[in-house]
Amino acid sequence: MDKIAKDVGDIQSRLIDHRPVIQGEIRYFVREFEEKRGFRESRLLDNLNKMVVETNEQMLPKCSEHMHQHLFEALTRLEAANHMSQRIQQRALEAQQSTQLQVAIDRRKEDWDEFLKEQQRLKEEVDEEHAKAVGRLSVMYSEMKKDLAKFSRF
Repeated sequence: MDKIAKDVGDIQSRLIDHRPVIQGEIRYFVREFEEKRGFRESRLLDNLNKMVVETNEQMLPKCSEHMHQHLFEALTRLEAANHMSQRIQQRALEAQQSTQLQVAIDRRKEDWDEFLKEQQRLKEEVDEEHAKAVGRLSVMYSEMKKDLAKFSRF
């Protein structure tokens, strides 16, 4: 009889008191959640690390190389334009100091106007190239930002 009462008491406590079962389920859920979350964060950090390494090893040298190349080209063009303008100024001064005819002075002025027009055209080309390059870089960095945002969601 004692055994039956004990069995009835165990059955009653299992049917009515669910705390031990619920606590076990809660511990299992928390353990599973922490493990899966830890793996997800680890994968995210690994992906971010790969992206940073790739950027440092591939994109940064390419961008630096392009920047140096284009800056060198711009500097060369500016030096050539500066040299041309100095020559034109020197010729204008020589023409004024000499006893040449007014026709020679007019020719120099026309050359100077033509030179200014050419410089303006070249400036517009350089500005257009610069705007296109800025646009391409903006698109590239926005895409990189989107890719980074995708990885940060994990």
